[in-house]
Amino acid sequence: MYELLIGLRYTRAKRRNGFISFMSFSSITGIALGVAALIIVLSVMNGFQEEVRNRILGMAAHIQITGADNTLANWQSTAKTATENKHVIAAAPYVYGQGLLANGSQVKGVLMRGVDPEREPQVSEVANHMLAGSLTDLRPGEFGTVIGWQMAAELGVRIGDKITLITPQGQVTPAGLIPRFRQFTIMGVFKADYYPYDAGLALIELSDAQKLFRTGSAVSGVRLRIDDLFAARQVAREINRSLPDQLVSDWSQENPTYFRAVEIEKRMMFIILTLIIAVAAFNLVSTLVMLVTDKQADIAILRTLGAAPTSIMKIFVIQGALSGFIGTVSGVVLGVLVALNIGTIVPLIEKLIGTRILSADVYLITELPSRVEVMDVSTIALISLLLSLAATLYPSWRASRVNPAEALRYE
Repeated sequence: MYELLIGLRYTRAKRRNGFISFMSFSSITGIALGVAALIIVLSVMNGFQEEVRNRILGMAAHIQITGADNTLANWQSTAKTATENKHVIAAAPYVYGQGLLANGSQVKGVLMRGVDPEREPQVSEVANHMLAGSLTDLRPGEFGTVIGWQMAAELGVRIGDKITLITPQGQVTPAGLIPRFRQFTIMGVFKADYYPYDAGLALIELSDAQKLFRTGSAVSGVRLRIDDLFAARQVAREINRSLPDQLVSDWSQENPTYFRAVEIEKRMMFIILTLIIAVAAFNLVSTLVMLVTDKQADIAILRTLGAAPTSIMKIFVIQGALSGFIGTVSGVVLGVLVALNIGTIVPLIEKLIGTRILSADVYLITELPSRVEVMDVSTIALISLLLSLAATLYPSWRASRVNPAEALRYE
């Protein structure tokens, strides 16, 4: 294919017009930077999404089963049926309620979760996040509680201190509804690194929660852990078919707003940064148009030697596509290298500018996570190559329409 040889020669040859060389270099650099930026941003967003998801699921269950009225009378039977599914690893009951925790003049709203200290570590990672104390310190009848470190700091309490729980399930008297008070002992403090849990969740023993919220032998529901968290929705559907009278939800339904927002943001960033690649790719149009003008005499000579218009078109398509390929490969290499080493690069930048990019007081995380996905990189590279190829079509068509007689008139 002489078209390929000539196209490669034009790419390597030194330009008579230095401005064309500059434009060609700018186009390749723009494509490389656009591809690299898109890979880095998507990798950081993937890492952030995974980090927060892991922190949420560290305290939450993959799947929850509740009754129609938020109570489950015979939870043992429900748990047995659910664990018959091959994907379910463990099941644990829970009792859910709300209240206020008070210590002196400090009052804090709290979500109370009654758990079985023996079963709970099988469905959540709370036991691995303990800063002090242990989940097994929660014993029936002792009314102990394990709270998040943020809540402990705001209430000014530590292990062994007494706090008062105020629940809305009160008693009706002639003077009106009087809330119930119950004193609890701080038995442990956990740190989930997720503010809603650290500042608003308290764990108590299951039977104590049943007495506190007057559920009798019933529980609020059963929490399940499965072998693949990304299959939670499908497994939830299968369990729901086995338990048609129960309400079955997975982790993505428990936190729909956050995960939907992250997914929409990721898509919008993909579209915006793809436009940057498109702008850089279509700079090839101006570069090739100037090159066609500069090479009109060469084109005319090739035509007089018998080259077909399609062959002339192929020469400039090859040259433009090769420029796009070089830019794309360079961008992929740069983007992947930066994304894989973002944990080293960001601290270096923070040291140079003298400030923290991710402050622990504002963000959920203090280190910038990154996860490079092969599918994202492949999609970005393919889009860049297609845009580069599309940018070569018009200048190549113009080259194929050059009239040899007109081009050689003043040569």
